[in-house]
Amino acid sequence: MLSFKIIKTLLTLIFSFALLISCGGKLPGGDARKNPPDPKERVKKNLEEGRGFRLNDVGKGGSGGTFEFASSNELWRASLDTIDFMPLASVNYSGGIIITDWYSSDSSNESIKISIRFLTNEIRSDALDIKVFNRMCETSFNCKTSEKKGVLVSELKSKILKTATIYEKQKKDKNFKPYLGKMPESNRN
Repeated sequence: MLSFKIIKTLLTLIFSFALLISCGGKLPGGDARKNPPDPKERVKKNLEEGRGFRLNDVGKGGSGGTFEFASSNELWRASLDTIDFMPLASVNYSGGIIITDWYSSDSSNESIKISIRFLTNEIRSDALDIKVFNRMCETSFNCKTSEKKGVLVSELKSKILKTATIYEKQKKDKNFKPYLGKMPESNRN
């Protein structure tokens, strides 16, 4: 009969594997269609895009690691920059949601509220779920609230995606380092 320790270890491994599979549905790795088949070209492409590491960079600089903050997510930054004129009611980076407070210009009886949910970190048209709510008040206590669909939602999404694309390009340009090293003789064909 298996000991309790072995059973516990097996269950932990099975649970960990199931958790990995359920988190993304795929194991880490690149899309073969987007990468060159030649390993030397893949290395060059990765280094040009700022991925990976170089041994000659190891002793330089004193950073202790890489930390991901909301400011490093282009969609998040672009969303906040786009709605920066509105007061924020709730912002949760780990939950992937931004909710503004009610906003109206001047002393009108109409105000809007915007909710932005992040469905993915990739910059694409289905990455954001934007809802705009409209509130019309006849008096302070007599208000009607409805979801506003149409032009404003599509304009917000378009502005956020364009700004995020600009931020992503700036980040890639900043991280770009041409590969100047030579391959060892043993690795050349």
